[in-house]
Amino acid sequence: QVQLVESGGGLVQAGGSLTLSCAASGRTFSTYVMGWFRQAPGKEREFVATISRGGGFTYYADSVKGRFTISRDNAKNTQYLQMNSLKPEDTAVYYCAAHLRPYGDPSARQTTDFGSWGQGTQVTVSS
Repeated sequence: QVQLVESGGGLVQAGGSLTLSCAASGRTFSTYVMGWFRQAPGKEREFVATISRGGGFTYYADSVKGRFTISRDNAKNTQYLQMNSLKPEDTAVYYCAAHLRPYGDPSARQTTDFGSWGQGTQVTVSS
């Protein structure tokens, strides 16, 4: 498994931007599809974005498409989520996740497709 640590959350006004980072341990980071999920109070954890092993393919939830950008740097064992034009409804705990197995499907978007999770980082967007 991969150990994951998120950072970069915080409080931002609507329309603002934040960049989340997720640092992974181990030498196998580049073999895993990576993703971001979020969970708002009282709601289930939901898919935000995924990125293929080499970074060439990305997938987004409709709610964030055009505003969020997922990326990764395999040399640094790190993935990122650039969030622009933030809205109050983006308020949630954001989780970094690694696919359940190496060489997994980059279009996966169910929480059960992912086997390693970070501790989460809070993003709060004020109106």
